[in-house]
Amino acid sequence: MGTLRRISLSLVIIGAINWGLIGIFKFDLVATIFGGQTAFLSRVIYALVGLSGLAALGMVFSPMEEVAVEGRNRARVNNTLNYNTEFGEETDIAKARELAKKNANKNNNQYPYKKKK
Repeated sequence: MGTLRRISLSLVIIGAINWGLIGIFKFDLVATIFGGQTAFLSRVIYALVGLSGLAALGMVFSPMEEVAVEGRNRARVNNTLNYNTEFGEETDIAKARELAKKNANKNNNQYPYKKKK
C-alpha cells in the first residue's frame, strides 16, 4: 500500500471517528481542536478528509492484490482453500467412526456411536 493511500485512509478514519462523535454525542472534535467549524484550520482538515474520501473511493473499485505468503496453511492450492489447522491435519469424522467400529469389534465392546432405539 502506497504512502498516499495510507495517509488518505488515516484521514478517512479520522473523519469517520469525527462523524461518529457528532452522531452519537453531538460533539465535533475537529471544530473543538481547531477553533470552530468556520476556522480556517478546521476547514482545511474538513477539505483534506473529503479529498481522502474521494481517494479511498478509488480503492473500493480497484482489484484486490493477492499476496503470496509462504509457510502458511491458508494459501490457495489449485484454486481451493486449505482448511487444515496450524497444528496438523483435521480428523475425518467418517474415518474416525470406521476406526472406532473396527476397534470395538476387535475388543468385543459395544460400538460407542451406536444409535439408541
